[in-house]
Amino acid sequence: MIDVSAAALLEAAPDPLVIVDGRGHVTEANGAARTLFPGLQNGRPFAFAIRNPAVLDALAAVLAGETIRETEWEERRPIERAYHVRVAALGGQTARALLAFRDLSEARRIEAMRVDFIANASHELRTPLASVLGFIETLQGPAKDDAQARVRFLGIMQTQAQRMARLIDDLLSLSRVEMREHQTPSDRLDLAALAQQIGDGLKPLAAERGVTLVLDHSGPVLVAGDRDELLRAIENLVENGIKYGASGGKVRISIETIRGEAILSVQDWGPGIAPDHLPRLTERFYRVDIAESRDKGGTGLGLALVKHIASHHRGRLQIDSRKGEGATFRLVLPLYPQDG
Repeated sequence: MIDVSAAALLEAAPDPLVIVDGRGHVTEANGAARTLFPGLQNGRPFAFAIRNPAVLDALAAVLAGETIRETEWEERRPIERAYHVRVAALGGQTARALLAFRDLSEARRIEAMRVDFIANASHELRTPLASVLGFIETLQGPAKDDAQARVRFLGIMQTQAQRMARLIDDLLSLSRVEMREHQTPSDRLDLAALAQQIGDGLKPLAAERGVTLVLDHSGPVLVAGDRDELLRAIENLVENGIKYGASGGKVRISIETIRGEAILSVQDWGPGIAPDHLPRLTERFYRVDIAESRDKGGTGLGLALVKHIASHHRGRLQIDSRKGEGATFRLVLPLYPQDG
C-alpha cells in the first residue's frame, strides 16, 4: 500500500500517473489518470485499461529490470490526442513501476496550425498581394498623373486588402477553434436567441441582395456552447445562404429539437450544389466556383470553420443539396444536459 503523504502527492500532480505492482496490476492512480482511463481499477491489470502495445512493452521492460523506458501513445477517437509516456521503476523490495502521461496534443496542434497557416496563407495571399503591388507600381509609374486611374485602382486595392484581412481573420479563428477542440464548451446558451441576433444583423445584407430572411422557432433552445463560436458559425451559414442562394429570393432559419439534439437549419432556394462537390465543401479553401466565391468576398474557409466549431461542441454539420433545388445546411448540437 502507498502511504497517505505519497498518495496526496500523486493526486496533486496535473498529469495522469499510475502505479503498478510487479504483476502489472494497478495499485494507485490519480484523478487525472482515472479521467483518461475510465476503466482503470485498483487490483486489476493495467492492460485492461489500455491496449497500446508500445506502452505495455515499456511497462513490461521496466518490471523486468530496466530503470526507465519512454514511448509515445496516440489515440484518434473521439478526438485525436497524443501523449509522451514515461515508465520508471520505483525502489523497494518488490518490483513496481510508475507510468506518467504527458499530453502532447496541444503542442502538436499548435505546430500543425503553424505549418498549415504558413502554407495556406502564402498560397491564398499571393494573388491579392500581387494585385496590390502591381497597382502600386502602376500608380507610381505610368498612372501617377492619371486621376481617374488612381481612383479606380485605389478602389480595387481596397477590395483586395479587405479580402486579405478577412482571410487572416478566418485563419486565426480556425486556429483558435482547433487549439481548443479537446475542451468541450459548457456555457448555457439559447440557440434561438443567437440565431435571432444574427438574423437581425444580416437583414441589411439580405435586403441589398433582394432576399427575404425568415426565422422560424417556437421558443428558447438551450445548448452548452461558446457564444462567440456559435455566433460565428450561424453567421457564416446565414451569410452563405444570402450570398449564394440569392437567386431563390428567400433564406429560412429554423430550429428544432430531436432526440436530445438541437438542429439549426439554414435553407435557401438558390441554384443548389452538384453532388460531386458536397463531400469536399468543408475542406479548407475548397470552392465550387472560385471566381464567384472571390467576387462575393468568400475566403474558402467559412464552412471549414463551421465544421470545426460543430466538432468543438461535440456536434456536426450536415449538408443537403441538389442542383437547381437549393441547399440546406444543418448545425446539429447536443442540448444542454438538464434539458436533454
